[in-house]
Amino acid sequence: MAPGNKGILQRLNAGEVVIGDGGFVFALEKRGYVKAGPWTPEAAYTHPEAVRQLHREFLRAGSNVMQTFTFYASDDKLENRGQSLKITGAQVNEAACDLAREVANEGDALVAGGVSQTPSYLSCKSETEVKAIFKKQLDVFMKKNVDFMIAEYFEHVEEAEWAVQVLKASGKPVAACMCIGPEGDMHGVSTGECAVRLVKAGAQIVGINCHFDPMTCVKAVKMMKDAVEKAGLKAHYMVQPLAFHTPDCNCQGFIDLPEFPFGLEPRILTRWDMHQYAREAYNVGIRYIGGCCGFEPYHIRAVAEELATERGILPAASEKHGMWGAGLEMHTKPWVRARARRDYWEQLQPASGRPLCPSMSSPEGWGVTKGHADLLQHKEATSSQEMKHVVELQKKAKSS
Repeated sequence: MAPGNKGILQRLNAGEVVIGDGGFVFALEKRGYVKAGPWTPEAAYTHPEAVRQLHREFLRAGSNVMQTFTFYASDDKLENRGQSLKITGAQVNEAACDLAREVANEGDALVAGGVSQTPSYLSCKSETEVKAIFKKQLDVFMKKNVDFMIAEYFEHVEEAEWAVQVLKASGKPVAACMCIGPEGDMHGVSTGECAVRLVKAGAQIVGINCHFDPMTCVKAVKMMKDAVEKAGLKAHYMVQPLAFHTPDCNCQGFIDLPEFPFGLEPRILTRWDMHQYAREAYNVGIRYIGGCCGFEPYHIRAVAEELATERGILPAASEKHGMWGAGLEMHTKPWVRARARRDYWEQLQPASGRPLCPSMSSPEGWGVTKGHADLLQHKEATSSQEMKHVVELQKKAKSS
């Protein structure tokens, strides 16, 4: 932690608003540095300039946390389904920590080391085996002295508990986020119960990230908050949702949408939607507010601008953005200048521009999760026979 920087719990205990960053794997996939499918973060090692620049853009947009680009950076994920990387998880994690620290030191930001769900858990490996995977990542985070830990993107509360139990051994603050919605985890554990279990496991901050749109995630965190308080426990709350509208999603979230991952652009939230999200999150008592997949720096800037009064500061990136479109007053066309007002953007109903585009999709709800044979993982590349099998399953799911 940079000299003079307050820690994450100091900030939250003081009632400060902490702004998270956005979705690195989606942003860097669009920029050509991450492969969709494995979604692994080797770019931290192979293309550090790209990761460093994205960190800087989020910092300039108002982020207080530089989360290490270590999503899916465990060895079992780096070697899953035909990946032939000549890079170890330790190399990726170390490079990611160095980049996050370098940029965090350029502003008032903290570094969070992150771990996420593992292929080993989906393949029913033992608690000891899964915890050993988290421990390998934790060893790097301790070596690099990150400021706090985040266990994020967990579909099953059991695996999230295991991650928290490993991370809390560091003695550093631990945050834990499930990638679930109001329906609970993939084994039917309620959203509220997930939060209670995570707090009991040792997490001081609990919440939701990914899989669902901002308002759905805020609703889920509110359920967590209510359950934790009812249980007589204390915690801080965080939310880092998608930047996509997901009203048609089932309990699995956006990965069940037929548009995932290459056709989601029509669902993207505007910066004005983000103002509404930030205000709603703040009003329900969430003080760590950020983003996940689909969030670009301008989305985070909108969150920071909405909460500028509460934070007492505007982000540096607001130098190039008039509040509520005020910069349009300088536009050459009068009808565009007329849009330089808050009520215009708050009332806008954006069109897709696609004459035959439906308003919602039919999610592919296969209904399988950890413990099902179809989710067993392996190092070998997916075979043509396996592909034929999953295509047939897809046809069956659509027909039913």
